Amino acid sequence: MNTTISAPNAPAAVGPYCHAKLAGNTLYTSGQLGLVPATGELAQGVEAQAVQALDNLSAVLAAVGMSCADVVKTTVFLADINDFAAINAIYAKYFPGEAPARSCVQVAALPKGALFEIEAVAVK
Repeated sequence: MNTTISAPNAPAAVGPYCHAKLAGNTLYTSGQLGLVPATGELAQGVEAQAVQALDNLSAVLAAVGMSCADVVKTTVFLADINDFAAINAIYAKYFPGEAPARSCVQVAALPKGALFEIEAVAVK
């Protein structure tokens, strides 16, 4: 049994998918871009997109009573791996203390020309 999650404070999906699926006590999120919920437009620059995407991820988690502290695994997608250090500084603010397991890869392209995307698995 799983439940489709639609987070009211996250931007609308840009394709045929939901914000997340809750299966038992495990939440699987779709990738979150740095889209500003009010406008649907990307924040400007990789750092601003990272902050916005992590805020969007936080909104999806909050929709089921979770927070970044419940995240056990993330996957980060970067348009340019040279942004790795700058992204780490921002990422660390959302996952202080014991950080979740993480993969980080450079990709050829992201939806809407984004520079940063993150997906997560969280357990309550």
